[in-house]
Amino acid sequence: MNGKYKGCLKIDDLTYEQLKEKMAQIALENSLQEQTVNVVSARTLKPVESIGNPERKDFPLVKGREVMVEADFHGAKGQAFTDMPGEFQGTVGEILEMDLENNLERAVFIASLNAVLRHLQCLECTIHCKDEEPEECAQCLVDYVRKEFGSPKIAFIGLQPAMVDHLARNFNMRVTDMDPDNQGQTKYGIPIEPVDQTSDVIQWGDVVFATGSTLVNNTYRSLIQDRPLVFYGVTVSGIAYLTDCPQYCYNGH
Repeated sequence: MNGKYKGCLKIDDLTYEQLKEKMAQIALENSLQEQTVNVVSARTLKPVESIGNPERKDFPLVKGREVMVEADFHGAKGQAFTDMPGEFQGTVGEILEMDLENNLERAVFIASLNAVLRHLQCLECTIHCKDEEPEECAQCLVDYVRKEFGSPKIAFIGLQPAMVDHLARNFNMRVTDMDPDNQGQTKYGIPIEPVDQTSDVIQWGDVVFATGSTLVNNTYRSLIQDRPLVFYGVTVSGIAYLTDCPQYCYNGH
């Protein structure tokens, strides 16, 4: 794997402008500016294409609460979760001209960043796992937490049902989620709290696990506090590489 750009940015003060500047530098160094990226909306990526047929049916992708934007750059695919589906086709230079003012633009940019870095052999994990792989990923997350953090209190941002289920059997945890249908409900023995409780939840916890889609919906800055922070999922792959921020994605492809 190419480590040329690894860890060149810092997650603590990361901005979208910094990401655009870094992608522009990478594009210039590798003569990519006029090369085309095709981004296909998850309206054409059916849930079965994004996540297969997992036994659980409460994943956001299966329920339709989130969709997957996929970028294709010379056959290298990069993906990003978003709640705002849409389509884009253009050059890397045109992607760099985006204002990144809404969730679709940010999803297109991040998926494209993932695809470009995969094309340059900087990344190996940019495609969501399928079928029963999300369940295996959640099971292995328990071992990952024990190895890295011992027996922490976990602040979990974004309801990923398999992960919450397995973690709740082994650790104390609190969970926040943006989906109003989940807020106030109890899932796997854990009350799901609204996002306005995020700061309190983080201060309660010893470690924060957050969905990579927080980098698409522009809520990630509120997660960066005086706690270890780990992003999970494929969305964050490129940003984790550029910042060297911890990422958990056991079965990504």
